[in-house]
Amino acid sequence: MILLQTAFLILALTAGLSLLTGRHPRLASWTGVFGASSAGLLTVVAALQGLSRGGLQNWSTDWGVPAGSLALHLDPLSAFFLLPIALLGICCAIYGAGYLSQKGARSLAIHWCLYLLMFAAMLLVVLAANVLLFLVAWEIMTLTSFLLVAWDHHQEAVRKAAWLYLLAAHCGLMLLFAFFLQAGTISQSHNFSDFAPLARVSLPSASILFLLALFGFGVKSGLLPVHIWLPDAHPAAPSHVSALMSGALVKTGIYGILRVLSMLPPAPAWWGWVIAGLGIAGALYGIAMACLQRDIKRSLAYSTIENVGVILLGLGFGFVAKAQGHQAIALLAFAGALLHIWNHALFKGLMFLGAGSLLHATGTRNMNLMGGLLKRMPLTGMLWIGGSLAISALPPFNGLVSEWLIYLGLLQGGIAGSGVSGLSALLLIGLLGMVGTLALVTFTRLVGICLLGEPRSQVACQAHEVGPLMLIPMAVLLMACLLIGLFPQYVVGLLNGPLTQISGQPVSLVLPEALTSIGRFSSVLVLVFLVVALFLGHLCNRRLTAVQATWGCGFQFPTTRMSYTGEAFSELAFRRILPRPLQPDIKVANVSGLFPGPSHIQQTSRDTFLTYQWQPLFIWLADRCQRLRWLQQGQLGIYLLYMFAASTLLLAWTVWTSRGGG
Repeated sequence: MILLQTAFLILALTAGLSLLTGRHPRLASWTGVFGASSAGLLTVVAALQGLSRGGLQNWSTDWGVPAGSLALHLDPLSAFFLLPIALLGICCAIYGAGYLSQKGARSLAIHWCLYLLMFAAMLLVVLAANVLLFLVAWEIMTLTSFLLVAWDHHQEAVRKAAWLYLLAAHCGLMLLFAFFLQAGTISQSHNFSDFAPLARVSLPSASILFLLALFGFGVKSGLLPVHIWLPDAHPAAPSHVSALMSGALVKTGIYGILRVLSMLPPAPAWWGWVIAGLGIAGALYGIAMACLQRDIKRSLAYSTIENVGVILLGLGFGFVAKAQGHQAIALLAFAGALLHIWNHALFKGLMFLGAGSLLHATGTRNMNLMGGLLKRMPLTGMLWIGGSLAISALPPFNGLVSEWLIYLGLLQGGIAGSGVSGLSALLLIGLLGMVGTLALVTFTRLVGICLLGEPRSQVACQAHEVGPLMLIPMAVLLMACLLIGLFPQYVVGLLNGPLTQISGQPVSLVLPEALTSIGRFSSVLVLVFLVVALFLGHLCNRRLTAVQATWGCGFQFPTTRMSYTGEAFSELAFRRILPRPLQPDIKVANVSGLFPGPSHIQQTSRDTFLTYQWQPLFIWLADRCQRLRWLQQGQLGIYLLYMFAASTLLLAWTVWTSRGGG
């Protein structure tokens, strides 16, 4: 706990100091990097100690605010979420120093102050021990991330994305207010340690609390169908902020769901089916939309929705298996979901940082204007390819390990279950396999269109490799992905503490033999890859074959316009797999005459839920609110009358309820 207190002190001091460096952008960046790195390292040490030693640690001090205190609580579940927040906070800060160095003479003092405050708020969210401190930290996290998303506010699309994020976040906050008000009323306390009465409420009341928490926290985590802010906000933010939001900030929503479920009565099976159903729906929807985007950061944002869905699928099925008495199956599903939280933080952070490097080098997020970047940016390209292998759950990287645990849980659940329950588990295996197939298409498309072939634009021809400050964090994240893939047994061993809290009884996870085999297979695969790479390098050095142009399909003068675009690459997938509501809108110019002029085709992919569900609802609500504008008379006397009437009604209601009339 002393390490964490020191980390908060460093973040607060460096956030304040960064504001004093307004005329010195480089000094502001180094202040931010020092604050984030030193505080992050202290948090990593504290988190590892909390996971390895277990137990509870509490700290509190007086706070002159009603119904609250400055109280921190560290347990294995908190330590589990501290680790990815701290690690990504360090890597993204170092990357941001290099990324922002080419943004001109704009002052970076406010940016780094906001970054450090957001970092501290995320840490405080998972450590807060009472409702008031939690909500304060939650709101600081929301506001600072909103301002960072709006950093390039001179662009209209960025402003719209930021406002949509703020609107969605506060809609979720209203649900959380409702949950905490009801929970505080039941427990007669605002301290999480006094929420024990929640475990004894009736099932209908507990179900209402569960749904409030699920969708209230689900807004932040990108849960379908309240994910609408995420595809726009992540592309709008600076790339290192996108990486931190996707890898760490959305996980605070999952933390909230798990924390609430640990307070409520044992989850019935239908709660688990709701979480698993929304999870697999989000996974399918997210990866389907990801393979349709030409904006590389928008594609990665939809992939975040997919991976959050995979996490919720594992958690939901774990609660189903637990309710049905299959403790070992539940542990497999829980372990896969928890490990995927760590894995997603690593490879999605890497992918967003890689996308930022491509954007930094070319000035565009449109993959159709890239191409040939692997030759011009070999280090960035290789790191991005490694991240693509990891996020596609391919060996020897970490994505395979966590998804394999979820597959094992579903498979054993299908075998052990009976009737609809067993059939549903087997059906989820097929749907998860479809998610994996579309993920492979999506990231093959990203790598192939962006990195391979010839440059498709002048900006791609002029691309150059990025500096060490941007390469080192990406290399660290890829190395972590590789180490988890090669030695999964050591990482899974750290999950015993969080698994004990989630499952509700002491556990000691025995690593399945199949998972040990994955580590061995990955090690062998790395050795084979190195041998093949050395052999091919030897052949290339010998120049056994002459260099010739690629076959141009019969055209005498082939150009890059004949190569695949991002839309063409995924056309077969969306035409044969996706239902009509998810397919993009395609407009083709009519061709007429014996000698037709130039033609064009335009493909637009919209978020179905935002376009056809939430936007009409928002427009309807705005129209109804417009009809109440007559209440805004602009006269002080009328506003005083409103206040008097409201105070009178509240006083009458208080007197009536105090006399037992209610």
